[in-house]
Amino acid sequence: MPPDPVAIFEAQRPRLLRLAYRMLGSHAEAEDVVQDAFLRWHGAAGVENPPAWLTRTVSRLCLDQMKSARMRRETYPGTWLPEPLIEPEDDTLRPDNLTLSLMMALERLSPLERAAFLLHDVFGQPLDEVATTIERSPSATRQLASRARAHVQIDRPRYDVPRDKGEELARAFFEACRSGDPAVLGAMLAEGASLHADGGGKVHSYPNVITGADNLLRLFTSLARKFGDGMEFLEATIIDGLPGYVSRVGGVLQTTALEISEGRITAIYITRNPDKLTGITRH
Repeated sequence: MPPDPVAIFEAQRPRLLRLAYRMLGSHAEAEDVVQDAFLRWHGAAGVENPPAWLTRTVSRLCLDQMKSARMRRETYPGTWLPEPLIEPEDDTLRPDNLTLSLMMALERLSPLERAAFLLHDVFGQPLDEVATTIERSPSATRQLASRARAHVQIDRPRYDVPRDKGEELARAFFEACRSGDPAVLGAMLAEGASLHADGGGKVHSYPNVITGADNLLRLFTSLARKFGDGMEFLEATIIDGLPGYVSRVGGVLQTTALEISEGRITAIYITRNPDKLTGITRH
């Protein structure tokens, strides 16, 4: 009996979705791309290496999509953040170690740099296969990946936080925000901490990045006075590799991810755009 093409594709679907999401930063766009690849797969014949063919097809579709996505983000209202990816509870199911902060760094790359870096450094494709996928020479592909690596500084020290410790810190940060206790908040924030908030023009948010512990302290104490009783903690979780939580503030659903270095919060990523939270509407 010949192999079932649907079964072959479905076995690859989780990996293809993750690749497309890492390329595009959008679950909906990733699903559309993978569905397009599925239709093309049905029309293909004589494919000797299905995983490589599917990876190449999804990558090229993403490259086409990324050109228009960059234009859309130039006119995006306020700060743009990738759609939050709620990680599985079993850490062994995470096939890559990208965090939300590194996803933001990828936004500085050209589409070809991003593709070369993700395919080679993150998804482990041999350089010659990557070159075929992006239709560049191996030497040009090597340079693209090298430039990307330098831009995202992937070799900088990382401070991994165990899941239980991350959940504990996320809950503590939420409680400090709700109470507006400046002493507790000040002890948790690094001096150069920054806040990135994505409302997409749909709900109230902060259009610009807010930097500095003092500025954040003033912001959070003000929010506590205004919304403290209307802050509802829903669950602690891992969001794109970072400790975080899902909550409601003033009735608006949001996710908060925390980048931590040496025990202090260095960056806070808040997503409030309802279009990016459709997968969390069960709350």
